[in-house]
Amino acid sequence: MRILYTIILLTIANIVLAQKYTTESSEVSFFSKATMEDIKAANTKAKSIFVKDSGEVAFSIPIKDFEFDKNLMKEHFNEKYMETDKYPNSTFQGKITGYNSEITDEQQAKAIGKLSIHGITKEVAIDGIIQFNEGKISMNSKFTIKLEDYKIKIPQLLWQNIAEEIEVSIEFIYKPL
Repeated sequence: MRILYTIILLTIANIVLAQKYTTESSEVSFFSKATMEDIKAANTKAKSIFVKDSGEVAFSIPIKDFEFDKNLMKEHFNEKYMETDKYPNSTFQGKITGYNSEITDEQQAKAIGKLSIHGITKEVAIDGIIQFNEGKISMNSKFTIKLEDYKIKIPQLLWQNIAEEIEVSIEFIYKPL
């Protein structure tokens, strides 16, 4: 009887674990079109977890790991704008809705939840694309963030260098946990 009970528990545990996915790879990038100079950066250190059946998703992006074309841009980004010593991560916690996990073609989906940047948390609804294929899941999205919504200040001297809205692109590839 104990052996049967143990087998049932292990089977249930495996089913529950099989529903969770973690990032195999990630890329988060942003682009700022400004009068004086465009600014772009990318980060491949984001971590995420996704529960396929419920749609629950969470991710964390270490802000200091954004890479820029110029070291001075990275320094200013971390020290003057994002204050990464004080706010080291950007996070999202919510749900992905509007998908069918039985379909392997790309599908439109929506992430609804709380996005935290620079110590400010906002409710967001972000459109994206999800695809289930060969045991892996990919999620992609492109959306805009207003700096003032997250109290990221642009010094008056630099208003021509930095746009008030930033285009963010996210790509996560998940594997079973």
